[in-house]
Amino acid sequence: MIIHPQFDPVALSLGPLAIRWYALSYIAGFILFLWLGRRRIAQGNTVFTREMLDDFLTWGIIGVILGGRLGYILFYKPSYYLANPLDIFKVWEGGMAFHGGFLGVVVAMWLFSRKYKINTLKTMDFVAPLVPLGLASGRIGNFINGELWGRVTDIHAAWAMGFPQARYEDLEAAAHNPQWQQWLAQYGTLPRHPSQLYQFALEGICLFIIVWLFSKKARPTGQVAALFLAGYGCFRFIAEFARQPDDYLGLLTLGLSMGQWLSLPMIILGATGFIYFGKANTLNKQGMN
Repeated sequence: MIIHPQFDPVALSLGPLAIRWYALSYIAGFILFLWLGRRRIAQGNTVFTREMLDDFLTWGIIGVILGGRLGYILFYKPSYYLANPLDIFKVWEGGMAFHGGFLGVVVAMWLFSRKYKINTLKTMDFVAPLVPLGLASGRIGNFINGELWGRVTDIHAAWAMGFPQARYEDLEAAAHNPQWQQWLAQYGTLPRHPSQLYQFALEGICLFIIVWLFSKKARPTGQVAALFLAGYGCFRFIAEFARQPDDYLGLLTLGLSMGQWLSLPMIILGATGFIYFGKANTLNKQGMN
């Protein structure tokens, strides 16, 4: 079993100012978004200009932060924040949800499209391939922080990793499992899946390759966005089997996690949209003949 390296979460200190790796992972994601967006604009087949891309980044950042925070509050800990409303503003303590951030960006894309009088689906098609590498960067930030670790696995597994930050969850899990008690006494931590790296590979790298290559050719309006939606939902659903469920929620109906339940609508809507937009394009072509 490998022990998590326990990186210093602070990348650089400048007097009282501390620059954290997690913040840098977000910045890297935004930089990758701009770089990829400019490449897509240079390739043509888009209504976006470089000025529009720069403008949208601001809209997107607001959507990610507001949506991610509200999503975490509503999806994961509504009762806690109802009892402690002032804690809603303590964003420095963590608490962001991808699915909430996704909805926030959808709203941002709709408002942005209204401003520029363009089809919202065209905006979504342009943005979708630019997102996965930013997600990958965020998962690296999670790994550096040693957070969002995975479920307990076999001590002899090649991927097994101990997370000292999971001490409380390790003690709780080992309380009713003699084998895990032995491992915990011997190694001081339980072997877990490094699920942040699984999500980096699936939601980040694999999803980027699939959506980017698919979008290089002209596609029916809405189909690239639908592919991203279904692809992310599928990869997140799979990765959740290795990720430790939130301790204050655990597993829900049918033994699925909150992340899996939130991903199911994405899979259904994405797959349905992919087929629908493809058929709609075919019907349009037939009508023109």
